[in-house]
Amino acid sequence: MLVRSREGHVKEISLLRKHSLRNMSGRRVVVFPSVAELGSTLAQLVSSRAEKALNTGASFSLGLSGGSLVSILSKELPAVPNLDCSRWLIGFCDERLVPFTDPESTYGLYKESQRTVAPISDSPKPPPQRVTMTLPTVNAARCVVFVSTGGSKAPILKQVLEGGEGPALPAALVAPRQGELFWLVDEPAAASLTSQVERPGPGARL
Repeated sequence: MLVRSREGHVKEISLLRKHSLRNMSGRRVVVFPSVAELGSTLAQLVSSRAEKALNTGASFSLGLSGGSLVSILSKELPAVPNLDCSRWLIGFCDERLVPFTDPESTYGLYKESQRTVAPISDSPKPPPQRVTMTLPTVNAARCVVFVSTGGSKAPILKQVLEGGEGPALPAALVAPRQGELFWLVDEPAAASLTSQVERPGPGARL
């Protein structure tokens, strides 16, 4: 998920692994006891960044991915008091090349010059054909939030956040040039991490 509230076009840049690691000092990995607590904090984070952007006269764009994020945000965002998203521009960070009625469609799930997107045909998770935002677009955001829940995500999360043999995974190359970077994860997903993380108390705001 990414939040973009700045004007202007995106310049194409070269992203190397060493460049990404050098910019990880601003990354915040926040671990929650449960998905429920993670979801509440995520909703407050999105609404607060929206309010901040709109109050300064900027626009507010919200890019969403599919998966478990759908159920989390569809439950928690409407629960935010006095939420007004009438001025938000909401889009998708990636979309499967399937009909909108297909269960794998990100659009379908949420319904209940410079390139900003690129086609891919080798996604490790089916279906392999997708359209995804490019790294320069993601790294131009004011705030990027990764959400990872469940024990099955622990090995890949460790590889992304702490590195390993072989080339860096795409998520490890995300390093907003002038923005925030959050990883919101639950305890099962964080089980293999050895690096420093945050564990906020109940009702915490980011």
